[in-house]
Amino acid sequence: MAELQEKSLSGYDIIGLVHRRFNVLLSSGTVYSLLYSLERDGLVSAGMDHRKRVYTLTEKGEETLQTVEQANGEIHGLLQNLISNKR
Repeated sequence: MAELQEKSLSGYDIIGLVHRRFNVLLSSGTVYSLLYSLERDGLVSAGMDHRKRVYTLTEKGEETLQTVEQANGEIHGLLQNLISNKR
């Protein structure tokens, strides 16, 4: 979802992005199923760009992403404190 903050992406774009970044090849069924679920939940919206269906993060999606990033930061801080206190 974070990549959708930058620009709209198609499912095919997302498959390529994950493959390049993590060297994992996701099936189109996996990616499109997840995208449809995110769309149903109102986190992304879909539109057409020429002949491609592209997905954009909605306001609700941005708020959700910020919440996840904040929680991730808090968890990271907690783990750092636990590790520091063990030494």
